[in-house]
Amino acid sequence: SHRSVMQPSPSGTSSSGVSKDSAAPTHSSGSPKIAGAVCSPTLTHSHSQPCMNTSGGPSGSLQVMGRRVSTPCIVSTRGPQACSEEDEEIRKIFAVIDTDQNGVVSRLEFVNAILGDAAVAAYMLPGIDGGSLMDDEYNYDVADEAFDAVANGRQWVTFRDFQGYVKKRNAEARMEKVSGTSKERMIFDLIDADGNGCISKLEFVRAVLQNPAAEQFLVPGGGSSQLMSNELSFDKVNAIFDAISCGRKRIDFHAFQRYFRQTSAGQVSPSSASSRQAKRIFIVAPGFGRETHPKQAQMLEQAGFQMHWCTSVPSPDSPNFPVGQYSRQIGAELDQFQPDLVACASVGGAYVADLLHSGLWRGPTLFINAHPSFRRLPQGVPVVLAHGSNDELFGTTRACLEELVATGTPNMCFLYQTANSGKLSSGHFSRVGDRHVMESLLQHDCLPRLVDAALNPDGPELHMQRTWRERLSETRSEAESWLGSTTISLRRRWSSQGGFVQNYLAEVPQGSEEFQRVVDVFKAAPREPPAYILAPQELWDARRVLRVQRIENSLQEECSARPYCASIQHSLAKQGVSFEPGTHTVWAFHGAEASAVESIISNPVAGFQPLASGTRGASLWGSGTYFARDAKYVADGGFCGEPSPADGSRRMLMCLLSVGIPCLGDPQHKGVLPFRQKPHRYNSSVDSLANPEIYVIQHPGAALPAYMITFA
Repeated sequence: SHRSVMQPSPSGTSSSGVSKDSAAPTHSSGSPKIAGAVCSPTLTHSHSQPCMNTSGGPSGSLQVMGRRVSTPCIVSTRGPQACSEEDEEIRKIFAVIDTDQNGVVSRLEFVNAILGDAAVAAYMLPGIDGGSLMDDEYNYDVADEAFDAVANGRQWVTFRDFQGYVKKRNAEARMEKVSGTSKERMIFDLIDADGNGCISKLEFVRAVLQNPAAEQFLVPGGGSSQLMSNELSFDKVNAIFDAISCGRKRIDFHAFQRYFRQTSAGQVSPSSASSRQAKRIFIVAPGFGRETHPKQAQMLEQAGFQMHWCTSVPSPDSPNFPVGQYSRQIGAELDQFQPDLVACASVGGAYVADLLHSGLWRGPTLFINAHPSFRRLPQGVPVVLAHGSNDELFGTTRACLEELVATGTPNMCFLYQTANSGKLSSGHFSRVGDRHVMESLLQHDCLPRLVDAALNPDGPELHMQRTWRERLSETRSEAESWLGSTTISLRRRWSSQGGFVQNYLAEVPQGSEEFQRVVDVFKAAPREPPAYILAPQELWDARRVLRVQRIENSLQEECSARPYCASIQHSLAKQGVSFEPGTHTVWAFHGAEASAVESIISNPVAGFQPLASGTRGASLWGSGTYFARDAKYVADGGFCGEPSPADGSRRMLMCLLSVGIPCLGDPQHKGVLPFRQKPHRYNSSVDSLANPEIYVIQHPGAALPAYMITFA
């Protein structure tokens, strides 16, 4: 919990050993104003009692590893009961890590415990040598990531966080034992020859060479018998290792499992009704009231969130309004409700900005509209800021918004913005940015997704990008998963074995599964109506795919697309983001005149030349090569050139794009995109951060033409 109260023990002291009449301790890592709590008042029952230790020590303390430490109490809603052995063990470990006994664990305390206590290291990081933490970069990264997982994006860990994380981990381990060892675990253990819980590149290569089961799992279709004599095969295996490890020297099971579940089963939907029903949302009513914005309120209610509306404070829109006086009143309501997230809009942003500034709230926060008083984001707090370029009340520039978000903690803040496109030849915009009342939040489940994003431990920006796949139809998602989301997965189906070939096109037989999967992606309609409707859907449904040809240009793949994708992986890793195929790579379509298509597929270096591209002379979202998510838009827009005089057919390219982390496009972008984390810039641009239908790339290696589709 981000705000909580102390639960007194029978001895008259709080669970952290502080007198219940004294001020609660404040932790140096930026913990909440009331930091020592482990018990929520909403869970307290009239018959509840703190758990009693069985070691004979006084109530509220425990003898652990030779020293007496205070222990957190665990409150039950079902009357008095003894602690389970699991809870007792969790309490002991937490007490050891919490060296200053203030009821919360900082990152430094966590690292020191792993480093100095073998029992804690074995309990929290099985297979990792805690004593080598300061000498081994990989082990340190594992410990750092473990803290982030427990803290759920914050800078401290309460006992409730710790207990919930450990119990969930233990339950998953028990479930795996009951249901049988997972396939990922079985293969991982086969590869992990020395059994130390991590896979080295040498172990990885040996497994592909010597173990048929591992080879089939890692490289479907085999073809690795010549691994040590065929450069293409060797590079393929090395590329798979690098993709799983995200550029690190070792692979742990978590990274191994995550990679193969994403690539083989497709990206699991990040949003679900069940997870939303467990989340508590505190909404500051002024500026966001159910009467002011009923549709937004209704959307959140229908999403299933537990909501509390703070209606007891006035609108802070008059000059010199005493915001701080009422912020303390809001803080009292926060204590009572114990939310997972605080949301505000318009003038209500003044209250929430003050709550964050004063430390009365330090948890995930959603701002709709950038209130002028909000000039700096707090550190260690997940923040999502939504703002439209046509906001008539809180007008500001995109540059100012980007500077504001950059003041927050990297990967914990996300700017959801909408803006006008460049003008079409008709003088109209293809998309229009939001006004103060952000209408885009009501489309594509956008507002609930922004709440999910702020609550996601992997970071709001990454979560929002993952949800783009939810806008695709189920048929298309399944087809894309089958085709794969990396250049390595594409090359598994190539008929050529690499090297220079004169004929870059290979026929995909009609009736084959590959043919049908390509057609499924090509003909698919999105789940919701697209932003650009140029012709009725019925006309598109009547189109026929006459031919599918696989493009096998090994020089483009080896010398342009693959190195560029590797550079994105490296850049993301430096920013603390794990590369995810299917999230940071996407399938999209491109049309051109027949002569241009021939040049694209046969160019030995790079088929696309972004700096010489545009949209028929108009730069709607900035300079670069434009791709459409949906093939229908390319065809209806007349981007495929003139029909063949023989049969009226046209051709379109289906491409795999390495988009990395995109930003919203801007007609003023001239090939150089804004910084995300200096010195790293965004990797591409899109027409919408909620539901992109247009991708713009600025690097030749960002697009690999994979199939040429002839249709009529």
